This record gives sequence, structure tokens and C-alpha cells, in this order.
Amino acid sequence: MSDQPDRNEIFQGSQPGIPTRNVMQEDFSWEVPVEAVPVPSEGKVYPANSPLHLCKVLEIKAMTAHEEDILTSRALIQQGSVIKNLIESCLLNKNIDVNEMLLGDKNAVMVAIRVTGYGADYAASVTCPSCSKSSSQNFNLSELEIKRLEIDPVAPGENLFSFRLPVTKKDVQFRFLTGDDENEINITSDRRRKMMAGGVGSNITTRLLHQIASVDGITDKNKLNTFVKNMPAQDSRRLRKYVDDHEPGIDMKAWMACSSCGTDSKVSLPLGSNFFWPE
Repeated sequence: MSDQPDRNEIFQGSQPGIPTRNVMQEDFSWEVPVEAVPVPSEGKVYPANSPLHLCKVLEIKAMTAHEEDILTSRALIQQGSVIKNLIESCLLNKNIDVNEMLLGDKNAVMVAIRVTGYGADYAASVTCPSCSKSSSQNFNLSELEIKRLEIDPVAPGENLFSFRLPVTKKDVQFRFLTGDDENEINITSDRRRKMMAGGVGSNITTRLLHQIASVDGITDKNKLNTFVKNMPAQDSRRLRKYVDDHEPGIDMKAWMACSSCGTDSKVSLPLGSNFFWPE
């Protein structure tokens, strides 16, 4: 009984009805910064019951040492859930399911978190498209352009869009991929690689199967699987280009000046290990 007052004092911040002190602000005169991140999809693809519905801006807190613990967690690295947990930790709205976010919206938040933690400067090794020589280049992440959603879904609050295939003349309804889709694709790809060592991969068809919701109104997965595997290459290429051109997100391409041939080229930024651990 003698230690009860001390225990109450220690745990007062977690007990209901007792106000919690803001130690960082009151004792250290420091508040973790909060940033507003534009949502590329503007929330148009999320249902009305989602916290992301018609959401144009998400608030995040800046990275701290706690988020560095997440980045170095062996358990999370093995699970492949480091980025998910990092985003969850930084989002102020804890009702958001990161796996339900479009990949483009998720990437926009990821880049913003990196900028709050380590700044906008990003050094990466890239290959010149003109001479194929690799060199280290410095990029400014804050200058990456936002690709906003410019096409309308088939219905408000639905991640579903229409496209007419040029060769077969079939009407396709497709989805932009989410975090859940990405996880399923990675699991499926890993299984097939193990089962078919040295065989033909299925990256394109697996991705299309997750994107295509229906063809001429047919939604049966087995039938769609048959159609995707046998669709003309031109239909496949045109659909994939249409999806890539209109997918909201962050344009991860930036200009580089090649020191070998002197050519200025636009290249895709590699997301290597130093993206969150700059030297």
C-alpha cells in the first residue's frame, strides 16, 4: 500500500479522466511538427463510410526516433510491413487503414514522411538512358510532381473505371491497385517463383488480374483469368498504359545530368535502402 501514490503518479497519463501532460511542449518547449500532405486521388475512389472519402489532405507528424525504431525492426522487415507501420505511426487519423489506400496515395504520404524526417535531398545511383553509364545524382524530393486523378470513376466513391480495348472492342472495368492488392501480388509472385524456378514469370498477367474487375460485364474470376492470358498483346499494352497514365500518385521521375555524355534525361528514382537511411 505504501507505494500506491507513486504508482498513481507514474501511470496517471493512461488512466481515464486524468489529463495527460504534454511533456515535450511543457518541459522541453518542443512540439513535433505536423505537415499537410495532398491526397492525389482527392478521396474520390473511397466509399462514403471510409475516413478517406473525398479527403484532399492528410495530416502527418514528422518522423522521430520512434519511427526509426520501426524502420529497423527485424520482425517488421521479415513481415514486409515496415512501410505500412511507418505510415500508420505518422498519420494523425488512426482510423485510416493503410492497406485500403491506393498505392499512389500511399506513396505520396511515404515521400512526405521521408522529407519530414531527413529532408528533401536524396542521393541515388541512376543509369543514363543515353549512354547506359551509372552515376550518383542528387534529387530534390520536394520537387516531385503530384499526379492527380483526372478521370471519373463509374460511380462516386468507387475505385472502378472504364476502358474500351482497341483490338477485341471489349469494355473493361478496372481498379487502381491498393496496399492489399500489392500484398497479394507479392505473395502470389513469390509462390510462383518457388514453384517454377527458371520458368516464365507472370508479373503482367498477375497485375492485370488484380486490376480488371470485369470484361463486358463478366466478373467470374476463372473466366477473367482465361481472358487475361489470351488477350491480344496490343490490348494488354494499351490498357496498362492507360492505367499508368491516369493512376493518381507521385511522379517518381526526375531530371539527371549525365557526367559521362552530358545528356539531360528524365529517370525513375530508385527507392533503395538509403531512401529512409540517407548517408
